[in-house]
Amino acid sequence: MKKKILLVEDDQLVANVYRNKLLLEGFEVEVAHDGEAGLGLLQSFRPDALLLDLMLPKLPGVEIIRKIRSEESSRQLPILVFSNTYLTSMVQEAWKAGANKCLAKANCTPNQVISTLVGLLSGANGTPAPARAATAPATQPQRQASQPGDDEFQRDLRRSLLESWPASLAAIRTLVKAENLDARTQAIQQLYRRIHPLTGSASIAGFAQIAQLTDALEALLKELGDKPANINVSTMRTVASAIDFLALSFEQNAQQPKPMTNARVLVVDDEAISRRAIIYALEKAKLKSVSEENPERALELLAHTRFDLVFLDVDMPDMNGFELCTRLRGLPAYKNTPVVFVTSLTDLESRANSTMSGGNDFIAKPFLFIELAVKALVYVLRAQMRAPEK
Repeated sequence: MKKKILLVEDDQLVANVYRNKLLLEGFEVEVAHDGEAGLGLLQSFRPDALLLDLMLPKLPGVEIIRKIRSEESSRQLPILVFSNTYLTSMVQEAWKAGANKCLAKANCTPNQVISTLVGLLSGANGTPAPARAATAPATQPQRQASQPGDDEFQRDLRRSLLESWPASLAAIRTLVKAENLDARTQAIQQLYRRIHPLTGSASIAGFAQIAQLTDALEALLKELGDKPANINVSTMRTVASAIDFLALSFEQNAQQPKPMTNARVLVVDDEAISRRAIIYALEKAKLKSVSEENPERALELLAHTRFDLVFLDVDMPDMNGFELCTRLRGLPAYKNTPVVFVTSLTDLESRANSTMSGGNDFIAKPFLFIELAVKALVYVLRAQMRAPEK
């Protein structure tokens, strides 16, 4: 008898991909596009396992899990959830509510999902899983090798995304231009609804760079939507720069998606708490960093080590950030390396000095961790895109 899978996913493109893949693997599948419809199908369809997006309209995934675990008849139902990499608190809520496995939407493949589901089902019924279906890690899965037909499937999906992107981009750019707070708050909520489906679609299509950025951007938009007081000139500039990069990235990836490469970031700040905050934000973006509190030692480090992005505090003893940036630009390897100032100084003179000293951007203290993560990804990925092929 076929095993029955209920898929609750609000993005129709992603839902269709997983539905078709599950059907090919011999499962019986039903799909719901919102939380309330998913709960209804749980009663009528009686699935053997649930594949669930956490971010759903009408009823969030965590509430669905809680409801399932409160019923005796579904208490042992295997539940596999999709998560945003950055929404760790929501993932923790899902674990506490009773999720069995959690996969990051930005970097899991259909094969990974099938493998994990088979592992969960074998654990539920006591039947050994086939050798090909080893259970996937709970977080940050590694990409598996393509199976026959996957390459052609990915090409078709890429073509679909690239054809629909111009219309989506036009609507997105209209939203970014909102001027007053009320309009911006509504725009942020609409932007979130447009960006949310991109992470899963881009990941499945093989657009790794796009998925990496939209994963972070989606989390930033959710943070701003939940807390409109954080919507300001800085956060809107960061959102706009991310959208601009997405436009460029879709254009550059039209023929062949670019692979992600490792990047290193230097953080120079004399305040330990500030350094730790920046490093934490970079870790969220999976960017490796080195920190230094002394500007002179930082300059020596720059002379002997290659970094892809530099974050500088402005107000430091002996040598301020503007002076360090000017000297940094004198090093042959750092003429074009992006430099972002992290500072509590937001007056016009400070902004002018940041540009005159060779800085590319700034972010004001106190900053949102996820905003800094998005800004860092934009600069790192843009630099990688411009780098010549080796």
